[in-house]
Amino acid sequence: MTEREIFIEALQKATDGERSAFVAGVCGADAGLRKRVEQLLAKHAKEDGFFLDVAATGMAATIDTPIAEGSGSLVGNYKLLQEIGEGGMGVVYMAEQREPVRRRVALKIIKPGMDTREVVARFEAERQALALMDHPNIARVFDAGATDSGRPYFVMELVRGVPITQYCDANHLPAHARLKLFVAVCQAVQHAHQKGIIHRDLKPSNILVTLADGEPIVKVIDFGVAKAINQRLTEKTYFTAHGQMVGTPQYMAPEQAEMSALDVDTRSDVYSLGVVLYELLTGTTPFEADRLRTAGYAEMQRIIRDEEPPWPSVRLSTAGERLTIIADSRAIEPKKLRQLVRGELDGIVMKTLEKARGRRYETPTHLAADVQRFLGGEAVEAHPPSHAYRLRKFLGRNRFFVAAASAILVTLLLGIIGTSLGWEAARRNGDAATALEKVARAEATRATDALARESKARRILDRQNLALSMSEAFAAWQVGNLTHAEELMSSCRSRAEQEGATLEIQLLQTLLNNSRPAQVFPSDGEVKSLAFSANGRYLAIGLLNGGVTVWNLETQQADILLAPGTDEIAYSVVFSPDDMFLAAGRKCEESRGEVLL
Repeated sequence: MTEREIFIEALQKATDGERSAFVAGVCGADAGLRKRVEQLLAKHAKEDGFFLDVAATGMAATIDTPIAEGSGSLVGNYKLLQEIGEGGMGVVYMAEQREPVRRRVALKIIKPGMDTREVVARFEAERQALALMDHPNIARVFDAGATDSGRPYFVMELVRGVPITQYCDANHLPAHARLKLFVAVCQAVQHAHQKGIIHRDLKPSNILVTLADGEPIVKVIDFGVAKAINQRLTEKTYFTAHGQMVGTPQYMAPEQAEMSALDVDTRSDVYSLGVVLYELLTGTTPFEADRLRTAGYAEMQRIIRDEEPPWPSVRLSTAGERLTIIADSRAIEPKKLRQLVRGELDGIVMKTLEKARGRRYETPTHLAADVQRFLGGEAVEAHPPSHAYRLRKFLGRNRFFVAAASAILVTLLLGIIGTSLGWEAARRNGDAATALEKVARAEATRATDALARESKARRILDRQNLALSMSEAFAAWQVGNLTHAEELMSSCRSRAEQEGATLEIQLLQTLLNNSRPAQVFPSDGEVKSLAFSANGRYLAIGLLNGGVTVWNLETQQADILLAPGTDEIAYSVVFSPDDMFLAAGRKCEESRGEVLL
């Protein structure tokens, strides 16, 4: 870049510190060029930017070129609405496209006075780089052209977002949510690499987070200093000057900080991604911006190239009072944040920040895969693959199965120990085999008896439940609720047949069909209550006049337990679960009753 171009671009920086860092990076080892540009900046500040001593500087053009376009003006089919961003060589406007569709877009136009051959070439290279890519996490290009004054512009997707670090902190996203967003960033950068494009300036301000249906979506923007691999992005030619640094120092790979950037490859973006990940976890970059800004050019190169940054967990441990704020923005306690970062995340981050590119992750995809392994509780490549580490990760992923297997193992061990002790005792008694056989037979007998008792109890309970269901069906029939009675009969018919209670089924079914029973059991009074025995062989009838009759359903014989009386004293009857007893209860007086067994 020429002296004039360096001066013009330096004026676009927001602070004196950014201007100094930019001038140092561009001028490199050319101390004379740097001194002249700094003198121009100092004079410009002294004169408030309105006058330049052209004779003293030897510059033959004014700096301030009238701006023909601005908010409200038309550029092609687009109406400029509002300036939303400004970089070293271009201004970005929010614009409204009028045809063929109406929508809000972002229109980037080259700055007045910046239309040098190199700047125009870089501008067109950025436009072409974006046009090559088609990924949901990269801003898309819609259109391109030139203004009436001949300045090139291009139209791209309008991203209404904030830098990724700002979004995460503002929403107090925990580490796992931040890592998921970071994986999406890696996938977008990998897509650019597959298209043959190296971004070379990955940083939070170029990684925005916007919302779609309430879900955060990352968008990688600003390919203004992108480099093509094995292709040409534009017919115009430009080159990175010797000693010129391209990118932002805090996020710059060591090879970018060298005197020549010709050897930069995709692993430089991997390094920058590592810095972004470092900042997402710790709230700061490996080398703080203030230190790099105040250092001279050579010192800044040395720091980036030679110094090893502290591990993320170490940086958190030395954060002091700021650690509370950092942990709060990640919705976690300070101690737990250090524990979370220590180990695997330390390894992942430091692998991306290796000075030697060969020791970094080969691609953003490899980096994203290791992050996903961490999120899934799997062993990560960045951690030393010791057997103890891999065993610990396996146990962490399979806690339930390991616990179950441990319980089985303990049971087996206890069984083995118990068996061994039994064998030893039997051996000492001289008849180990016989003793074990006796024990086994006894255990088998006890188990068989227990099963038999359980089966008998289950059958009794089933018969009781069946009797209750059939009594309920009879009660429903008595009050005329035939539909409910039929439902109850349907539900217990199969159980009654399995239990051999076919006679009860026939009797109740006859009642439900409102037909004359196939078998009639006469009584000497009005029937008050009925009860079937659990085995289905007996029917007890309680009469309103106090009589109780028990019919043997197999022999059709009746046994009168209580003779009918003259008083209207009704009995309710019920069999015991084992059919050995019949209870009859009645009301004697207004507040008294009696039960006969």
